[in-house]
Amino acid sequence: MNNLDILVIGGGIGGLTSAIALCKAGHSVTVIERDPNWSVYGVGIIQQSNVLAAAQQLGILEGYLASGVGFDAVEIYLPHGQKIARIPGHPVAPGLPANMGIGRPALHKLLGDAAKDAGAQIRLGITAETINDTGDAVNVTFSDGSTGTYAIVIGADGVYSQTRATIMPDAPKPQFTGQSVWRYNFPRPADLDALHVYNGPTGVGLVPISETLMYMYATTPEPENPWYPKEGIAAVMRGKLANTAPAIQALAEQITDDEGVVYRPLEGMMLYGDWHKGRVVLIGDAVHATTPHLGQGAGMAIEDSIVLADEIAKAAGPAEAFAAFRNRRFERCRFIVEKSLEICHGQIGKGPPVDNAKATQEMFAVVSQPI
Repeated sequence: MNNLDILVIGGGIGGLTSAIALCKAGHSVTVIERDPNWSVYGVGIIQQSNVLAAAQQLGILEGYLASGVGFDAVEIYLPHGQKIARIPGHPVAPGLPANMGIGRPALHKLLGDAAKDAGAQIRLGITAETINDTGDAVNVTFSDGSTGTYAIVIGADGVYSQTRATIMPDAPKPQFTGQSVWRYNFPRPADLDALHVYNGPTGVGLVPISETLMYMYATTPEPENPWYPKEGIAAVMRGKLANTAPAIQALAEQITDDEGVVYRPLEGMMLYGDWHKGRVVLIGDAVHATTPHLGQGAGMAIEDSIVLADEIAKAAGPAEAFAAFRNRRFERCRFIVEKSLEICHGQIGKGPPVDNAKATQEMFAVVSQPI
């Protein structure tokens, strides 16, 4: 299929990389995003070697490398702070880092600029009010009263996807795992040359995201899924780190800015059935929302974008393209979702503890395979 009018619902990582891939393939792409400010929170994200390979395919690798900082290993620590493993990554090519840390605002700007440069139309503060698949096209009514007709609609609107709810009202809903994640930025020590992962009931990671910054993530048991007000949340996060390794406790003393704390309950879902209905297809967190324990949520969405654009180019029609897309992506995404959830459950006592070093090596072996 060539020269299609395509609507992408969701202006996040999956939606923007879909727009880049599809525009480069010659399609006309409109991206709608419900947030009129198109904002992201200000901590970081891990991008592993498979994401750099995907960035290379999208033609944005140079921007990626300039926007973050590379590192070549993951170090695993016991809860009291003893290092037990240093696991090398798998660079996609000589001279490239095996992994990258990047601030979410920097990544968002990179992808947004690349999507616009590729020719995508970005419409902010807009939602799809109705999606009517006629069989030959999809007629969409937008929240501002405008309408559009598209050959294909892509739902890249996240774990609470309204697109999924519209086309698959009986699909499984995201489930709270019993664990939440806390994030906070810190000055980066000069000797932090790897992702540091601390095992334990409170899992902690330190991730370099620039020459001068790193961020901490901490996963904590939150069985009742509490809500924490913004005022005083820095003190709450410090308290959550009270029984961690001495190095982490020392860092916790720097957590003083309520506005700098990003807190999120961890939810996940895997759509084991079809990922499309008619001319509407779902990607990213809308079909395989993972907890962050393997650092692959964004990577899976970006890979989805490339594979979907590839299958659209090769297929005679949407049904063929969408089925081939799911077939190529399902096992890889299923592994990430299920293995990440195993780590999560092991940390909070809902399952046997998982060896993080082994799980990380398994993940690298899986994502180093071609998409």
